[in-house]
Amino acid sequence: MPSMMGTAELRNHQRELYQFQLRIGIAGIAVVVAFCLLAARFFYLQVVQHDVYQAKAEDNRISIVPLLPNRGLIVDRNGLVVARNYSGYTLGIFPRKVASMERTIDELAELIEITPRDRARFKKLLAETRNAESMAIRTRLSDEEAAKFAANRYRFEGVEIKARLFRQYPYGDVGSHVIGYLGRIDQADQARLEEEELDANYRGTDFIGKSGVEASYEQELHGTTGFERVEIDAAGREIRTLPPRTPSQPGNNVTLTLDMRLQQVAEKAFGERRGALVAIEPASGDVLALVSKPGFDPNEFVDGIDPLYWGELNNSPDRPLNNRAIAGLYPPGSTFKPYMALAALELGKRRPSSTIHDPGYFDFGGRRFRDSRPGGNGVVDLYKSIVMSSDTYYYMVANDLGIDAIAGFMKRFGFGARSGIDLAGEAAGVLPSPEWKLKRFKRPEQQKWYAGETISIGIGQGYNAYTPIQLAVAMATLASGGTMYKPRLLAQVDNPRTAERRTLEPEITQRVTLRPEHIEFVKRAMAGVNKEGTGARAFAGAPYTSGGKTGTAQLVGIKQNEKYDESKVTERLRDHSLFIAFAPLDSPRIALAVVVENGGFGARAAAPIARTVLDYFLLGKLPQGMPQPAPEDDDAEQAEND
Repeated sequence: MPSMMGTAELRNHQRELYQFQLRIGIAGIAVVVAFCLLAARFFYLQVVQHDVYQAKAEDNRISIVPLLPNRGLIVDRNGLVVARNYSGYTLGIFPRKVASMERTIDELAELIEITPRDRARFKKLLAETRNAESMAIRTRLSDEEAAKFAANRYRFEGVEIKARLFRQYPYGDVGSHVIGYLGRIDQADQARLEEEELDANYRGTDFIGKSGVEASYEQELHGTTGFERVEIDAAGREIRTLPPRTPSQPGNNVTLTLDMRLQQVAEKAFGERRGALVAIEPASGDVLALVSKPGFDPNEFVDGIDPLYWGELNNSPDRPLNNRAIAGLYPPGSTFKPYMALAALELGKRRPSSTIHDPGYFDFGGRRFRDSRPGGNGVVDLYKSIVMSSDTYYYMVANDLGIDAIAGFMKRFGFGARSGIDLAGEAAGVLPSPEWKLKRFKRPEQQKWYAGETISIGIGQGYNAYTPIQLAVAMATLASGGTMYKPRLLAQVDNPRTAERRTLEPEITQRVTLRPEHIEFVKRAMAGVNKEGTGARAFAGAPYTSGGKTGTAQLVGIKQNEKYDESKVTERLRDHSLFIAFAPLDSPRIALAVVVENGGFGARAAAPIARTVLDYFLLGKLPQGMPQPAPEDDDAEQAEND
């Protein structure tokens, strides 16, 4: 029994040795295979993929940094800078590199002042901009603030400070609708740049022209972006710049036809009133002044607009962002009458001596069309019809001409068509005609043109609706004897690198064939307006001879037997005040149109503004309370762009 137990407990050492050797062999083979695989992988990475990974390693070490170009200057016809650049520091945050935005901003605020306005503006930018590399939480840092952050930079991953150029508009809100403003590139801008294959030139650029000349001539002003290779460390800090370096090319400087002093005078003449003014040189189409009141301060847009200010602009009933000069539509009122007189002469419906008896009304189709002067003007010839602004006379002229003849003639002066001025957002206006009405309305009873509608058209009412730029172009065309120029703001372009200058020539859009004696008659009658007619009070004592025409555009209808009482009408429903003018009479150098919204009679509100503008343009006379410009103001600090 004991011997059997001992035999069972004996171990098979030979078998165990075999199994152990087998395991060792398998493990050895596995190790060899693993080392072979590792060696193969090393060979693949180090030899086969050497160039690929060397490039990736180089990319991690070398950063391609865009070099932003200096934006071109904008100057007026006299060399006054209306948009320039200055350098400053910006504190930017890379959203993708920051773990907690709120905590980062709070910690930054312990070093550098960050106001609630800064936070609100940054939050707005963050919500509106996608895939942004960097967005500014603070701009225009002082040297002390910049140094303080630089000393603590190691604490803030994804935050950096940069020196950049800022746009500045030294005249503030003066000419804001003409000059425009810069704004942050949004998704629509980015899509457009990509569609036009311009996105590469905007790498690293945060801002683009949004309105006015800044937008119209963006490609002239922007310049060409350069690039440099910068060696960076593991923390993303720049160590040194490596060759080669492609320098940026500054944008071109643009010279406008605008006279900024005249613009200032015109805007001051408006005061707090709403409206628009356009002044044009008849011999070239150069826009001398373009006013839309109220305006806005384009400097507020430079850093990204404060949401509070943006809300004020958008929600204001005065619509300060609307460019009334090119997009505001107004009935021309009696400023339409000189063209009606010219149409009557040219089409043989009236002679200068043609007279009527004006009883103060015109009966047509069972309706009485009343004259603005109760009792009428008595015996009225064509000259007196313009000087005294007889409605009755032009009711009859309109009836005799007919709507087709009126529309055809007025079209020649640019009414109802865009002028082509080099600003975006121009409205076409409404030149009424049976064809227009057929397209405008849907119901058959609305599409029919009624003869009574023609009567109101004759005094600039009814469906008539034109922009101030159209009124100014028509006035300039009449003043020049029938030559219509395309209104323009750009006079020349200067390349700051090559000193090359490109001057733009005036562009004639059409020549209105008119008999010289008819033009001279209408111009003399308009001179009579300012000497003895409805504009005489505003132009009393003027040492020059000018032509003009007052206009009052009715906004609300009044009943047949009801008399208009301004004091009983809500301010925003009162009549618009209009005035068109040119001067001097014999050789016109300026033509203009003025609209004062809800200003009442043209002689009361619009005509005095025109007189102020003409006094400055022809005589250099400044309005009361406006100081003479300091000599240093004329030095435009152009070194910013050199």
